Amino acid sequence: MNIVKFGGTSVGSAEGIRTLISILKKGDQEDYPVVVLSAMSGVTNLLQSMAEKAVLAEEYTAELKEIEEKHFRALRELLPASAQNPVFTRLKIYFNELEDILQSVYTLKELSPQTRDLILSFGERCSTFMISHIAKQDFPNAIAVEGAELIKTDSNFGQAKVNTPLTEMLIQDFYAANKDKLLFVTGYIASNTEGRMTTLGRGGSDFTAAIWGSALNAAEIEIWTDVDGMLTADPRIVEKAFSLSELSYTEAMELSYFGAKVIYPPTMIPAFLKKIPIVIKNTFNTAFEGTYIRHGADTSNFPIKGISSIDEISILNLSGSGMVGKAGFSGRLFSLLSREQINVVLITQSSSEHSITFAVKPEDSLKALAIISKEFELELLAKKLEYPQVENGLSVLAIVGENMKHTPGMSGKLFYALGRNGVNVRAIAQGSSEYNISVILSKTDLSKAVNAVHDAFFADLKKTLHIFCLGTGNIGKTLFRQLLNQTPHLAKNNDLEVKVMGISNSRQMYMSNAGFDLSDWETELNANAEPADLKEFVRQMKAMNLPNCVFVDNTASPYPVDFYQDILESSISVVTCNKIGNSAEYSQYSAFKAAARTYGVDFHYETNVGAGLPIIRTLKDLMMSGDNIASIEAILSGTISYIFNNFKDEVRFHEIVKSAQEMGYTEPDPRDDLNGKDFMRKMLILARDAGYPLEEADIKIESMLPPACMAAESVVDFYQELENNSAYFENLKTTAAARGKVLRYIGKLEAGKVAITLQMVDDAHPFYMLSGSDNIISFITDRYKDRPLVVKGPGAGAEVTAAGVFADIINVGKR
Repeated sequence: MNIVKFGGTSVGSAEGIRTLISILKKGDQEDYPVVVLSAMSGVTNLLQSMAEKAVLAEEYTAELKEIEEKHFRALRELLPASAQNPVFTRLKIYFNELEDILQSVYTLKELSPQTRDLILSFGERCSTFMISHIAKQDFPNAIAVEGAELIKTDSNFGQAKVNTPLTEMLIQDFYAANKDKLLFVTGYIASNTEGRMTTLGRGGSDFTAAIWGSALNAAEIEIWTDVDGMLTADPRIVEKAFSLSELSYTEAMELSYFGAKVIYPPTMIPAFLKKIPIVIKNTFNTAFEGTYIRHGADTSNFPIKGISSIDEISILNLSGSGMVGKAGFSGRLFSLLSREQINVVLITQSSSEHSITFAVKPEDSLKALAIISKEFELELLAKKLEYPQVENGLSVLAIVGENMKHTPGMSGKLFYALGRNGVNVRAIAQGSSEYNISVILSKTDLSKAVNAVHDAFFADLKKTLHIFCLGTGNIGKTLFRQLLNQTPHLAKNNDLEVKVMGISNSRQMYMSNAGFDLSDWETELNANAEPADLKEFVRQMKAMNLPNCVFVDNTASPYPVDFYQDILESSISVVTCNKIGNSAEYSQYSAFKAAARTYGVDFHYETNVGAGLPIIRTLKDLMMSGDNIASIEAILSGTISYIFNNFKDEVRFHEIVKSAQEMGYTEPDPRDDLNGKDFMRKMLILARDAGYPLEEADIKIESMLPPACMAAESVVDFYQELENNSAYFENLKTTAAARGKVLRYIGKLEAGKVAITLQMVDDAHPFYMLSGSDNIISFITDRYKDRPLVVKGPGAGAEVTAAGVFADIINVGKR
């Protein structure tokens, strides 16, 4: 024989009740289960609201009408007209009785716990009576059972304690007399020895099922709810939460206590004592096999079973020298709280015994403060204790699992995930059983924290990076295409998902709560965009408070750079191909680096130097491995590289510059490339990464062009000046050729000094065979002394630059 309990959502509508009946029809028709029912969804809250309004002499009839109509609507839909009248009559008697009680509360302006329990009992009584009569169409021997008559408790109204021996005797006798009937039992409610209505606490219908299961030694207790069993996290917070096949009683109790609302914590105690399995199923997905809670649950492949949380919590901190070495102080404190029925959720104490922090429900915080102040009045006056402090707006996050026991690194993984996402932990608690590590944090960080921790512990799932992109030009568009094309590869080989959450250009911007569909991002942006506002874009990005965030700057504008510091200090990583930030004042460059280190995030800018070439990464790897950089030589301008690689034979200099512009290798004004400023910025960034605190003024740039060319008033005049100076350029070319050399515009870092000069190099030099628009860099180090380490390849273009940005984003995801 099984106990089958249906929750409020399962009985909350005609459709849910139909499903309930169909589930029962699929069961054993010879050995009926005992069916425990909750109130229809929302009814208990309405009853609570009416009681609170009545005691304040406020109008409550609208809620009463809503409850009546909810029941009558289901009844009309599920029972034929010929069978409705006796049920309507009985329900109307219930509602009239309820109205009389509420009127008494309204008149007396008094709401005792006993009266509150009586009011709340009508939810279960009405739903059970109604559903039992609906079930008679398929189960003629169905009867409604007033569970309050069989479950006996003390008189602690609202959270009554069960008299187990008496209750089990009453249930056993009643069941023995009605074994041939299908019993529909009211959940949640009970009665004291005087027959007055009590309740078992919110979620008490689960408890009712467990009490019956224990009394009758049931084979199994089924809890039917509206989700697929116990999940690894709250699916309303974590989209990737998945169902667990089984849990131990200890794991289930830990998860339930810390906010997992699928099952009520005391439910497990009677089942645990008699080793009765509990299975949690979904009324709206009957194909789901359920989550089993039982002894001997199989060990999970994951380090934890789940992440649970309490949304609202308050903490009180009590500190002072009067606590140090004071035997019995903690006992005095917590005995006081226990006497006043204040439940302590979490406790942590400093090893110096100078302070105790404990968490309570927000509604208990002021009461706790008042009684502590009264109890310890003398210590407070003598300054042996500081006045207790209350902090609100907090939440609890807990990771739970038997695999945590004796597993090194569990705490480290938890706190790394939280710290990297800028989540500040206010208090920590871990029991010696090692089944649970709990932390208190700001409520505003709860969603981000749960998602970050879920990604960290469930490694078989894809880690999600949330990226916010500035710039929709060639690089931005190419990046989105590359991300779209690589999505399957990232999922399969990197366990990584990249979601673009925000896009902005100079005209418009849009934040998508669901993430952009990269196959049609332009349409989505245009359809939903608001005017571009960089400050507002950053504000909205921070307000979304998502885990594993990356700000991606694909512009060449100075404006985004002003926000880098704030973004990094908000625990958001920055990936940028915009070299303005790193090539401005050294103090700004070092501030970005320091912020990334301090807040545990990444600041990647590989594409600042050499587009997608691994130049900065190579330099960092050499230095981190202890190699000493003797010198760096480089050609870091694709434009200049193309010009000098093709300036040979009969081609004249102004012709090759014009060709480079026509092929898109130069800016509209080629002098923006040929003045060496861009090259200088790249060399400056390399020098800084090599450890030299240089400024722009420290770099020597030799102009490759005669002064008249640079001073031309327009681009047309510039080309004319190039042609006028053809003899100068021809002389450079012929002189180099006569010596068996080629012209190269080279930057060199050596002994902390940087110079960019036009040089003639022979075939012994690694830059001699350069072709096309390639960039090249040569590292001479202690390890690469005789033969330099050379990195060579395309140093410009949307494809390779976007690929470099892409690689930086993926590197953020690796941590």
